[in-house]
Amino acid sequence: MARKTATMDPGPDAPPGAVPGLDRLPAGPALFVGRRAELAALRAAAARPASGRSTVLVLAGRPGSGRTALAARFARTVAADHPDGVLFARLSAADGGRVPPARAARLLLEQLDPEAPVPLPGAVGDGRDEPACVALREALAGRRVLVVLDDVRDAGQLWPLLADEPGCLVLATTAGPLTGIEDIDPVILGGLDRQASGELLADLVGGTRISCDPVGGADLAEACAARPAALRLMAGWLRGNPKAAVTEAAAELTRVVGEESERGAAPKRKGGRQGGAAGGTETAVGSAAVAAEGAAPAPGTGGIAGTAGAEGAVGAPGESGRPGKAERSGQPRKPGDRRKQPKDREPEKSAGAARPAEEPLAGTAAGDQASWVKPGPEPAEPVPVPDNDPLIGAFTLLYGTLPAAQARMLRALTLAPAQTADPRTASALVGCPAPEAAATLAALAEHELLGKEAPAADGSPRYRVPGRLYPRLVRLREREDRPAETELARARLLERLVRLTESARALLDPAGGPAPDPLPAPLRLGSAGHAREWLLGERDLLLGAVADAIGQGDLDGSAGRLVTALLRALPLTGAAAPADLYRLHELVLTVAERHGKPRRASAALLNLGDLQVAAGRWEQAGAHYRAALEHARTADDEPLCARALEGAAGCHRALGDAVRAADWYGRALGLRQSLGDQAAEARLLARVAEAHTAQRRFDEADREYRAALSVLRRLGDERGREAVGAALADLRERVDAGW
Repeated sequence: MARKTATMDPGPDAPPGAVPGLDRLPAGPALFVGRRAELAALRAAAARPASGRSTVLVLAGRPGSGRTALAARFARTVAADHPDGVLFARLSAADGGRVPPARAARLLLEQLDPEAPVPLPGAVGDGRDEPACVALREALAGRRVLVVLDDVRDAGQLWPLLADEPGCLVLATTAGPLTGIEDIDPVILGGLDRQASGELLADLVGGTRISCDPVGGADLAEACAARPAALRLMAGWLRGNPKAAVTEAAAELTRVVGEESERGAAPKRKGGRQGGAAGGTETAVGSAAVAAEGAAPAPGTGGIAGTAGAEGAVGAPGESGRPGKAERSGQPRKPGDRRKQPKDREPEKSAGAARPAEEPLAGTAAGDQASWVKPGPEPAEPVPVPDNDPLIGAFTLLYGTLPAAQARMLRALTLAPAQTADPRTASALVGCPAPEAAATLAALAEHELLGKEAPAADGSPRYRVPGRLYPRLVRLREREDRPAETELARARLLERLVRLTESARALLDPAGGPAPDPLPAPLRLGSAGHAREWLLGERDLLLGAVADAIGQGDLDGSAGRLVTALLRALPLTGAAAPADLYRLHELVLTVAERHGKPRRASAALLNLGDLQVAAGRWEQAGAHYRAALEHARTADDEPLCARALEGAAGCHRALGDAVRAADWYGRALGLRQSLGDQAAEARLLARVAEAHTAQRRFDEADREYRAALSVLRRLGDERGREAVGAALADLRERVDAGW
C-alpha cells in the first residue's frame, strides 16, 4: 500500500535523537494528510510571548478527529526549540478512567530525570500543592521543555502541572472544554477538508478505486463526517471487500448508522420511564452515549459534533443544526470568532471561545498563579462516542469482516493493563504462542483498530486499544465471551506477569533463591540487562495490572503473588522509586484488610511508615505506625506491636516531642524484654536515655545508658558498647560543665 504525506507542510521535524524524549510521543499513523490551517494556528499560538507561566496550547476535537496524531506531528516540528526534552503523558485511560495529576506528575518527573527522587503521595488533596506536582514545577524552572498531555479530561488535571516557567510549552489535547484556566484559546478540529479526505481514502484503499469514482469517495467522506478515524476504518473495510464499490461502502455506512440511531431511539419511544438511562442499550457502558445522542452528527453533515449544552463548545453545530463554515471546510475557528447567539441567552464560555483575562487580584503580580488559574469544577466525565456516530458505524462494518482470532484478540485486549499490550501479554490473554499473537496484533494495527505505541525497551512492538473504541469492545466482549473465559484470560495474564517478574528477579540476583521454570524462548528475558530494562520499561503497566486485579477483587491470589514478585524484583534494578513501592504496599494493605488478615495489614502499614520516614514525613509515618499497632494487637503479635511502638516513638522524637517519645520507647522496651530480644533491648534503652536527656532528666538518662552498656556487654557487641559509652561520657561531661 502506498504511503505518503499530502497537503501538509509542518516544517522540518527534529532529527531522531536530537531532543531527549522525542521517542516517547505516539508513533501516529504512517499516512498523515491535511491540517495545514490547524498546524499554522498552533505555531502562531506557540509563538506568542508567555507571561508568568508556561505557554499552553489546547487542541480540542471529538474522539476520532485525529487530535493525538496532530499533537504528535506538531510536537515533532517544534521539539528542536525545546532542547531540554520532550515529556509525554496520557491523562485518561482507554476505559475512560481519569488519571490524577499527582500520578501524571510523578511520571513526568521520572521522564525528566530518571535519577531524581520522586515524592511519595501527599496528605493534601490531589491538586497544586500535592508534593509530586510541586516537585515537577520546581524541576521545570529554568528549562525549555515541551510537555505533551494527551486526552486531558478537565482543567483540574492540567493546572497543577503548569510551571511558572515561560520557556516551557504545554500542548494538551482534549475532547471537551477546559474551563478554569485563563487565556487559553483552543484550536478546534473539525472534519478534514474534501481534498484531504479524498487523498486519505485513495492512499489507504490503494489502486484506482477512489480516483475512478470521486463522487463515491466524496459520498463516503461525507458519511464519515470527514473524521480521520472513521475514514481509516472504512478504508480498511474497502480493502477487505475488493469487489465492493465505493458508493456501496457509503450506503452501507449510512445504513448501519441509521440502524444504530433507531436502536438508540427505541427506548425513548416507549416512554420516559428510563429518564435518560441506558434503557435498551446492550450494557450500562453505553448509557452516557444514549443520553448524548443529540450531539452526534448525522451522516453527511461533515465536521464534528460538540458536547451538548454549550454553544461554541468543541465543534458544536450552529443554530441551524448544521456545522458552521469553519467546521465544514476543515478550518480551525479563529481566536475571538463567535457565532450569533439568541437574544434571550447570554453567550456561554467554552473551549471554542477565548475568555477575556480577568484583572489580577489586588496586590497580586500579573504572573502570579492566582491571576491565571482558578479552581476548576468537579472532575468531568469522559466525552462519549454515541451509538449513532459514523465512527461506531465504520467500526461495526470492519469488525464484522475480521477473522475470529483477530476479533477475539481485539476483545481480549480490553483486559490488558492500560489497554496496552505486546506479544508477551497478548499471547497470555488469548492463550496462543507469542509469534501468533505478534502477527495478530500487527494485522489489527494494519486495520487501524489498534494504535502503535513506542516499542518496549527490548524493541518489542506495543499496541493500544483506542479509547474511542473501548466502550463498544467491552460491550462485544460481554456479549460474545463467557464470563468464565474472561476470568481465565485475566488469570493467565497475571500468571504470565508473575513468571516474567520472577525470571527477571532470578537474572538480577542469581543467589537470591531458586530460579523459576524457564519460559518459552519467544518470551524469555535473555540477560540481567534485559531483565532490568524490561522491569523499568513495563513498571507502570505491571503496577496497573496489580491495581486492576485487586480493584476487582476476584483474583487476589494471583495479584498477591505479583505484588510479592515486584517487591523483590524492583529494588534490584537500582532505580525503584519509593512511590512505586508505596503503591505496592498500599495494595497489600487493601487485600489484607479485605480478607481480614491483621498481621499482613500491620506489616504493610509498617512498610508504608518506613517509606514516609525515609521521606522525612514524620506525622504521616506516625499515623501509619499507630494504625499498624492496632492491627498487630488484633493479631496478638507482640513483635509487630513492638516494631510499631518503636516506629511511632521515633516519629515523636523527630517532631521534638521528647515526653511522648520516652513513653512509646518505654512501652516498646517492655515488649522486647518480655520477648528476650536483647539486641533490641539495648537499642531501646539508649533511645529512652536520649529522650530523657532531651527532657533534662539526666539521672534517668545516665541509668538507661548504663543498663544498655550492661546488655551490650552480655552480647559481646564491642561496637555498640563504644557508641553507647561515648554517648554516656558526653552526657556526664555536659552535666559536670553545668548543662
